[in-house]
Amino acid sequence: METKNENSDVSRAEEMKNQANEAFKGHKFSHAIDLYTKAIELNGNNAVYWANRAFAHTKLEEYGSAIQDASKAIEIDPKYSKGYYRRGAAYLAMGKFKDALKDFQQVKRICPNDPDAARKLRECEKAVMKLKFEEAISAPVSERRSVAESIDYHTIEVEPQYSGARIEGEEVTLEFVKQMMEDFKNQKTLHKRYAYQIVLKTRQILQALPSLVDISVPNGKHFTVCGDVHGQFYDLLNIFELNGLPSEENPYLFNGDFVDRGSFSVEIILTLFAFKCMAPSSIYLARGNHESKSMNKIYGFEGEVRSKLSEKFVDLFAEVFCYLPLAHVINEKIFVVHGGLFSVDGVKLSDIRAIDRFCEPPEEGLMCELLWSDPQPLPGRGPSKRGVGLSFGGDVTKRFLEDNNLDLVVRSHEVKDEGYEVDHDGKLITVFSAPNYCDQMGNKGAYIRFEAPDMKPNIVTFSAVPHPDVKPMAYANNFMRMFN
Repeated sequence: METKNENSDVSRAEEMKNQANEAFKGHKFSHAIDLYTKAIELNGNNAVYWANRAFAHTKLEEYGSAIQDASKAIEIDPKYSKGYYRRGAAYLAMGKFKDALKDFQQVKRICPNDPDAARKLRECEKAVMKLKFEEAISAPVSERRSVAESIDYHTIEVEPQYSGARIEGEEVTLEFVKQMMEDFKNQKTLHKRYAYQIVLKTRQILQALPSLVDISVPNGKHFTVCGDVHGQFYDLLNIFELNGLPSEENPYLFNGDFVDRGSFSVEIILTLFAFKCMAPSSIYLARGNHESKSMNKIYGFEGEVRSKLSEKFVDLFAEVFCYLPLAHVINEKIFVVHGGLFSVDGVKLSDIRAIDRFCEPPEEGLMCELLWSDPQPLPGRGPSKRGVGLSFGGDVTKRFLEDNNLDLVVRSHEVKDEGYEVDHDGKLITVFSAPNYCDQMGNKGAYIRFEAPDMKPNIVTFSAVPHPDVKPMAYANNFMRMFN
């Protein structure tokens, strides 16, 4: 028999769930998670609460947590189709197509007449078939040839009617870059000859760099660090409007995740690469977890490159992304990395320098953790909310800084309401430079300016600017667009 208290808990839990649903509708996903958590604490046997919290985790790209919550919903009610649906969507987002397929097959069994479930199952089946086909025809790593070495852009003719930006000779000039950015702003494309020239020259520059790059900022000079820009080209233009174009006097570090999600990723990558060609010390580029084949296949960059350039460029970008450095140290004091720190103590900067980075990111180890890990408020280490990498506490950050005689970790990788967040007693700053991420998060963007010699972080925040009516994920696979 239920007691009065139990009845009261159940009704309070429903109230919390309704408030959480409202927060979710308002794109306040972190707040929604907190409210669903309260509902679960009051009544942990309601599968709906767990599945709803899984959906909110998915919106924050916390796919590991989403899979855990959806699995709990299924455990509570094995016939609850939404549990399988939410877990399948999280598996899809992680590129685990075969696991996703099993869950969508289960949804179809539970809801045989649901046309939406049937459509998603068909798309997932197609993705798995495509994956199997690609695996079957791909050459072993040892036999793979460099795409770059098969391209000679000099032989590509530029048609007389082409009216866009041109590179005269071999040098990429500021004049050219400005003209190209103006063309991109007006939704014009760059001729493939010049796109090849930029990407191939960037490859040459990146290939010569170590996996950990040291940056020196002379006294009286400044340096700017930007976080994820995720294909939001018009917001990148706004950063340059606010803070000046990259130059040797106004250098930048873009800390990974240049592409995917936003539908102007080609424009972003060609702009950043063009500045790298123009003056290598005006712009530094770090690899993010989205500079990888598996992410680009799912989140839009691959489809966008195919649409705006060609199939060969898909392979070329995948190759060049493997040359991007993994981390930077500024003035021997500030460690800058896309994701975060490590599952073991005692990692030295020399260990990072020694990483053989010329590959797709592995699923574990130092390189994976640099690209994927996140800070957590509690000390110690915990499982990753994302299902890849790990979460690390302030004590881990403090020990890493002490071991390497550093003062500060700057990382990106996570959307923040204000565009940044200071954690771990001021020893770690997250900076994220894609405002109103995916046109729905309502967050600000930020960048950090450091002035030598004191190198104190000066954080500047900014809001999103309008862009042409091309939705985020416009070039992503059908099955991913369904979930966004």
